[in-house]
Amino acid sequence: MTDIKFCGLKTGRDVAAAEQAEARWTGYVFFEKSPRHVSPSLAGELAHLAKASETVAVTVNPDDDLLARIRDAMHPDWIQLHGSETPQRVVQARAYAKRGVIKALPVAEAADLEAVKAFDRIADMILFDAKPPKGADRPGGHGTGYDYALLKSLQISVPWLLSGGLDATNVCAAVAAAGAGAVDVSSGIESAPGVKDAAKMQAFAAALAV
Repeated sequence: MTDIKFCGLKTGRDVAAAEQAEARWTGYVFFEKSPRHVSPSLAGELAHLAKASETVAVTVNPDDDLLARIRDAMHPDWIQLHGSETPQRVVQARAYAKRGVIKALPVAEAADLEAVKAFDRIADMILFDAKPPKGADRPGGHGTGYDYALLKSLQISVPWLLSGGLDATNVCAAVAAAGAGAVDVSSGIESAPGVKDAAKMQAFAAALAV
């Protein structure tokens, strides 16, 4: 079965639904411009409920103060860096996570994959997301996709996740096109921005279980 990361969880009900769907990772967003933003204290409460999944703190160009508050509140398994962080910043962020760092990279065309070289073996995992629309005020969670087949011939030494515009109707085709072993989804399992839908989460997981 393809490993799943359900991202942008905001309630205990979200966490319960994610674990019922056997998600490997549950993600919590720390970015005020996102409709999925949570505080470190709330994330700590939610992470405590995540008994069967690995917790991921999703950040965008975080400073040390934010990373320390996240670490102290939720003790995340993973820190996800979803901004313009450098390889050096990836190394620094590892100190705040129990398992390691996931570096998100935006993709729109083949040339964008050149960025992988700087982070391969530096980050512990890579997440490939759709490049945000021009003028967007946040780097992810827009529900837009790209040519997933661009990742098919990817040469990379660390595990990676496919993200960007996925939902229950297209995830199987996307996984096949990209050759992905793990996926990340947020807007594709929502009834409204920031509002997770348990039925959509179950449908997403069921599609991959076929």
